[in-house]
Amino acid sequence: MNIAREARQMLRAHRYGALCTLSKKFDGHPFGSITPYLVDHDGSLLILISTLAEHTRNIHDDPRVSLITHNQDAPQIQAQGRVTVVGKANPIAGREQAGKRYLRYFPEARAYFEMHDFSFYRIEPIAVRFIGGFGKIHWSNAEDYAVPLYPLISQEEEVIAHMNSEHVESMQHYCKHFHQCDAVDVEMVGMDCDGFDLRADDCVLRFVFSEPVLDAHQARQALVAFSQLINSRQ
Repeated sequence: MNIAREARQMLRAHRYGALCTLSKKFDGHPFGSITPYLVDHDGSLLILISTLAEHTRNIHDDPRVSLITHNQDAPQIQAQGRVTVVGKANPIAGREQAGKRYLRYFPEARAYFEMHDFSFYRIEPIAVRFIGGFGKIHWSNAEDYAVPLYPLISQEEEVIAHMNSEHVESMQHYCKHFHQCDAVDVEMVGMDCDGFDLRADDCVLRFVFSEPVLDAHQARQALVAFSQLINSRQ
């Protein structure tokens, strides 16, 4: 796996980070805030923020931002894997389409989404700094990090609907064998070229593809391979 893809995988595995904007009130001093985010298919970050928030006011004044997230399960802070996205945040069109995917991951945000003063912004990466552990420190530029358009983007909802209606038991097995999670209520909430996410009872679990998956046919092959691997271990 290349470094840019490892960085995307770490970003996709988490749901919030520290967003740093340049303070309008305090003459450009860095201003940090905790913000939920969703990694879109192309690797950019979607955030849903209020016009009343300090970071939104800062973005309107200067769109340059950074966002950092880290491996929140690692016990030693300095040894934790982490990734920082440096980029620009701009409001996006297509609020309803963005909302459909975002709310699958953050259903608790529906009340915010329905308020008129909340809008989606997209953080377009300029550069990404990935720290995968001691001595594993790399920068990736936007060209290496970004993902070109691929068919699965438009096929995602169809794949999700099929899995949630026909393969709940298989997804329960995925949770148990790859995350040691005996979940009762399991549903797929998203799939991208790097992997897929399942809501297992009260948490969202990330599953990584060994190779990029670009369309529904490749997705089916990858999911069958997950089941075959589970069966081979039993």
